[in-house]
Order: sequence, then structure tokens, then C-alpha cells
Amino acid sequence: MKALKAAAVLAGSIAIAASAAPAFAGDLTPSSLNGGLDTLTGQSLLDTKPVSTNMLDTENKDSVVNTVADAVDALNSGGGPAGLLGGVPLGK
Repeated sequence: MKALKAAAVLAGSIAIAASAAPAFAGDLTPSSLNGGLDTLTGQSLLDTKPVSTNMLDTENKDSVVNTVADAVDALNSGGGPAGLLGGVPLGK
């Protein structure tokens, strides 16, 4: 009788899980081109105003361009592993 009860509990839990599965499947991303296009056109557009930044301004000493240029200058002047090719010292 214990095996019959265990089988009934197992069958009942599988039936409950199977009936709840479609509820979770509603938020899946569409896998077709038309479904993806419908999803994109149905959403409101994000704010597309350009960001005002001076990160690429060469006059700003803290800009990304000047930081990279300073790092390259430091490596070229011997501040880094000069004379290496793939970690192997170059012959003189």
C-alpha cells in the first residue's frame, strides 16, 4: 500500500507542475522574426538624447584620449617591459 500512495503523490505532483508550466511560459522572448519585430514595435522608445560629455576632449587633461596617450608615452619611454616580444627579451 505504501508504493501505491507514493505513486499517487508522484503522479499528483507531476500533474500540478504540468498545469502550472504554461503560466511561466508567457514571458518568453519570441523566437521568430515577426515575433521579435512585434515586440520591438510594441515597446515605447527609450530616451535617445545624446549624452553631453567631454571624455574625448583633447583639451581636458583627464580625458580618455589624454590618459591613453600618457600611458603609451610611459611605455615607449621605458616605463614598462621595453625590449620584449611576447615576453621574450629581444637580442641587441
